[in-house]
Amino acid sequence: MRGNPPFVLIFFVTLIFGGYYCELGCSVTVTYDHRALVIDGKRRILQSGSFHYPRTTPDVSLLSLMLIVLSMWPEIIRKSKEGGLDVIETYVFWNYHEPVKGEYYFEGRFDLVKFVRTVHEAGLYVHLRIGPYVCAEWNYGGFPLWLHFIPGVQFRTTNEIFKKEMNIFLVKIVNLMKEENLFASQGGPIILAQVENEYGNVEGSYGVGGKLYIKWAAETAISLNTTVPWVMCAQSDAPDPIINTCNGCYCDGFTPNSPSKPKMWTENYSGWFLSFGYAVPYRPVEDLAFSVARFFEKGGTFQNYYMYFGGTNFGRTAGGPLIATSYDYDAPIDEYGFTRQPKWGHLRDLHKSIKHCEDYLVNADPTQQSLGMNLEAHVYYKTSNDCAAFLANYDSSVDANVSFNGNSYFLPAWSVSILPDCKNVIFNTAKVDVHKFYVEKLFCCPMSVEVVSQRTVGDVALAHNTRGSELSLASSKWSWYKEEVGVWSNNSFVASSLLEQINTTKDMSDFLWYTTSINVDENMKHGRESEGILLIESLGHAALVFVNKKLVGFGYGNHDIPDFLFSKKISLNYGSNTLDVLSMMIGLQNYGPWFDIAGAGIFSVILGDLKNGKKNISSSEWTYQVGLKGEYLGLDKMSLANSSVWIQESALPTNQSLIWYKATFLAPEGSGPLMLNLASMGKGQAWVNGRGIGRYWPAYISPSTGCVDTCDYRGTYEPFKCLKKCGQPAQTLIKIVTPRAYANLLALLVHTTVDLRRTLSRYHIPRSWVHPGQNLLVLHEELGGDPSKVSVLTQTGKELCAHVSEADPPQADSWKPYSDVKSQGPEVRLVCEQGWHIASINFASFGRPEGDCGTFSPGSCHTNVLSIVERACLGKQGCSVPLSMTDLGDPCPGMLKSLAVEALCSA
Repeated sequence: MRGNPPFVLIFFVTLIFGGYYCELGCSVTVTYDHRALVIDGKRRILQSGSFHYPRTTPDVSLLSLMLIVLSMWPEIIRKSKEGGLDVIETYVFWNYHEPVKGEYYFEGRFDLVKFVRTVHEAGLYVHLRIGPYVCAEWNYGGFPLWLHFIPGVQFRTTNEIFKKEMNIFLVKIVNLMKEENLFASQGGPIILAQVENEYGNVEGSYGVGGKLYIKWAAETAISLNTTVPWVMCAQSDAPDPIINTCNGCYCDGFTPNSPSKPKMWTENYSGWFLSFGYAVPYRPVEDLAFSVARFFEKGGTFQNYYMYFGGTNFGRTAGGPLIATSYDYDAPIDEYGFTRQPKWGHLRDLHKSIKHCEDYLVNADPTQQSLGMNLEAHVYYKTSNDCAAFLANYDSSVDANVSFNGNSYFLPAWSVSILPDCKNVIFNTAKVDVHKFYVEKLFCCPMSVEVVSQRTVGDVALAHNTRGSELSLASSKWSWYKEEVGVWSNNSFVASSLLEQINTTKDMSDFLWYTTSINVDENMKHGRESEGILLIESLGHAALVFVNKKLVGFGYGNHDIPDFLFSKKISLNYGSNTLDVLSMMIGLQNYGPWFDIAGAGIFSVILGDLKNGKKNISSSEWTYQVGLKGEYLGLDKMSLANSSVWIQESALPTNQSLIWYKATFLAPEGSGPLMLNLASMGKGQAWVNGRGIGRYWPAYISPSTGCVDTCDYRGTYEPFKCLKKCGQPAQTLIKIVTPRAYANLLALLVHTTVDLRRTLSRYHIPRSWVHPGQNLLVLHEELGGDPSKVSVLTQTGKELCAHVSEADPPQADSWKPYSDVKSQGPEVRLVCEQGWHIASINFASFGRPEGDCGTFSPGSCHTNVLSIVERACLGKQGCSVPLSMTDLGDPCPGMLKSLAVEALCSA
């Protein structure tokens, strides 16, 4: 008998770890029927989220002997899984994987194999959207620009040249995945693949060629024998067996083009993308949850958030025109990898609630019941007395009480309640029980200044040295290089017309100089100067205009209308004058029919003489120079950091156009991501240690109107329904001290002056891009700014708030079949980011608390439960406090009570 325990232990370990490795490495079949995807013979309800691997970093970096920074990929994937996702969806970016025809790149942020494996290791599936057109607000929609220059090519139509190159890339990616055993049938995580992308939105513009192209794309995809289903999104005529899927803010009314195909949703917009010069769009989580619940209520089985994590358009990857560097997208996980509350938490509870219904949802089609005007139920039966139900109120303004199965239920307008047993409500989309929000604690590190200590208070983080003052960057710490205006090398060339910019630069640079001479007849001299009107028309996207090497103006378009007219009264000398126009591209077009041939640059120049009419100089002799000299020298690179081309003098030149700046900084302590505050700059690009942070443009202010303090989630959402930060630059963060934090702050401020309302224009620096010691920052400023006010910041904490009522249902994960929800009761849950802990409880009241996060007050009925919450939560990453009168007391018998808590998480 003594010999049996080891055998039992080995058998148990084999079962456990064998199951684990089978989950990660056993082959499975993936098919579909009209109800769902079928994985290893089982229909599945799947929640998915888009996460584009190049928009953050995979790197693991060593900051010191004791501190290792975890890579972003696994952290974001972990949070996605914790949020209830089953699938990670990503595009594949042709232009960066094949930057030169026939030369492939799969390293760093573009290591596709590593990314797919990382998802697999987390136990999630992958939907690989190969395209190869991606849109995605990505430069040129993901197409490599060399493709544009193949003679005779036409994109996305029945063009043999294009189809040949597209086929080569599809084969390359599919074979790469096969070689690494990454398809589900090989034991990998890839359960779906996508060919093309949203072609149905533009197909009509391509005529018969478009229909033939789609047929070819489908046949080509199937021929690659991936052994997993292929999809085409927004493609109602997708040929069998390709699954056509829905993209949009709502897809509950979508029907596949064949009764044999499941109802799938590949893009549910969690927010919207940001453009320079626009206010920030966002989508209330109540509406997003409503759209998801309605989709599954009415027969949906696969739903994907676009985006679940948006990330950053590093370098020049942003599409166009004028797409911002931040691709945050108001996603459940923000640009820096932190969970966005309450969006992340509310959707997690939604996913858990739907998962409770999975066996019912895949068993049969729903039965619809009318509950009144704009009120309905969809019921999924296993047997006549075993069911799950969704109750919906799709009225945009009127709440309702409904009767279902002999019970009464309250349905707020524009909401869905989920009843996994046809009796108990465990989730309502409009009821955000946990009103969590965070206020970022920013530790400011001025350039070239070592911060000795720091103090974080309420809504403000103050950086102090041992002398108790905040240090600014000394001018002597900066070096600079001033660009030449106009032609700067002998590789310039001449043409007797205005050239289109993209075909001229081949996107090797954002910049193209247009230079010509203007002669004013000295015989007409009546003074030292002649005045005129200069009219310049451009296809986009922006331009600096110089007359006789002096800046006379700046013209620019916007995302929706990139072309612009520049008009300026100018003075010319008699004799010869120079006109230099620096035309700028801000991302190549990425969407629309024939977007690949959309042009950029100057197309008309007219000089209006105030006395003799207009003179068209568009066909004059023009000299062209591609790029800037600073780009040619490589001033953004580490190897040029100590070059003699950099100037350093006591007086730092500020507010000058076309100037490069260089400085070094010590990264703030910690392991979290960093932010570069560029609020003092105008427009340009930034690099840290030779890596492109992206384009910045704080000088472009959004319209002052169109934003609302609170956006009503009820009613149909569209991308510009809900806007914030009007009258501000893109990527702006305004720090405002809350009243409670202000009171705490006053006790600490002795000899320090602090701006209690500070505007920051922030840009993401991945922590893995910095190292111990001095780090190199290079800015190329195009309009004019003050680099001495630039700073580097990091987030050191966030404030959590919860306000839960006795009438609220318990947490979705606490529900058990055949149990009575009322016997379980609601609770307050607080959860910090991994590696953080609850450092303090700033408010805790049970009774009838009033206000919202940051302004809670006890109200008319109150029990101070601060000590109870502190015992349950302090020092922990997360905690829960049940709403129990036994534990919390009963300050107002017979009245409905709630518990409100404010807590501070700290790294």
